[in-house]
Amino acid sequence: MTRFLKPFLLTITTLLLAQGALAFEAGWRQISIAGPTPEAQATTVALYYPTQTPARAIPMGPFTPNVAVQAAPEPVLKGLIVLSHGTGGSELGHSTLAEGLAQAGYLVAALRHPGDNWQDSSLRNSSPEIYFNQRPRQVSWVIDALLRDPEWKDRIAHDARGPKVGAVGHSAGGYTVLALAGAEPDMSRIARHCNVERAEDPIFCRTGRIGQAIAQPSAPPSSNASLTDGRVRAVVALAPVGAVFDAQSLAKIRLPVAVYAAANDRWLVPRFHAQWIAQNLPRAELHRVPNAWHFAFMDTPSMPIATEDGDIRADPPGFDRSAFLKQLSSALPAFFDKAFK
Repeated sequence: MTRFLKPFLLTITTLLLAQGALAFEAGWRQISIAGPTPEAQATTVALYYPTQTPARAIPMGPFTPNVAVQAAPEPVLKGLIVLSHGTGGSELGHSTLAEGLAQAGYLVAALRHPGDNWQDSSLRNSSPEIYFNQRPRQVSWVIDALLRDPEWKDRIAHDARGPKVGAVGHSAGGYTVLALAGAEPDMSRIARHCNVERAEDPIFCRTGRIGQAIAQPSAPPSSNASLTDGRVRAVVALAPVGAVFDAQSLAKIRLPVAVYAAANDRWLVPRFHAQWIAQNLPRAELHRVPNAWHFAFMDTPSMPIATEDGDIRADPPGFDRSAFLKQLSSALPAFFDKAFK
């Protein structure tokens, strides 16, 4: 028996060592990507990527990524994942998730949406048509730039279909990545939804310029001709805006999609948004996060950040955001590994 056990143990040890050698740290650097026209704003992007350089906790405003700044990236990356934050957010608000993807071998491009971030609300204060059209386009511009960039284009994994590109988005970012996958926004749906369900979905129905859409119930659907990005192969939508989508367009999506619903979400009530999206998406994986509020998918900031749904730092009694984000930072790479396989 010992004669057979020794080679078996050696084999297991070798596999474990090999598995450990594939574990990376998260490198980090910030870049600026020019807009598609001279008058367009540049886009600030935080890049997270696999590296062998040890990471450390670095306070950056209210968030503290655990990264190796300006470290050398690995020569081969599993793919490119773009990360879209929610209304008024930043490129640093989902660092735990970005770090998990980087440690698993992905290049993550977390953009600061021009005109819809913590410093600038100009896009958010424009018309709903402009807002819901510009956000996905901004992500596509980032993909364009990175797939042309000499530093990254040859590192990103390709196959017969081209580069392996995925997208993750939270809240308005969830809307954004679903639009890239082919879901079509229809402004008239907002008016119909809020005229009927305002009392049940109150925060969404008074957020930003949603009121303008309600006042224009005959507004035409937005064209998705320039919103769908065929390079995006899989998306993860975290507590996404859903009431704006045309159901028929959702039914046509054939990409792998994971939808996460915060069970106690008060900003985007799940039955009108995350769950409704999943019900209309033929291949969607719906994950309900028990006892979670809307901001459960964000890192906990070091200072209060007020919103229409209270402090971003707040969680329901008994909800462990740190443990949940750790779990999610492992689930996301597994999802994209499977989608790109």
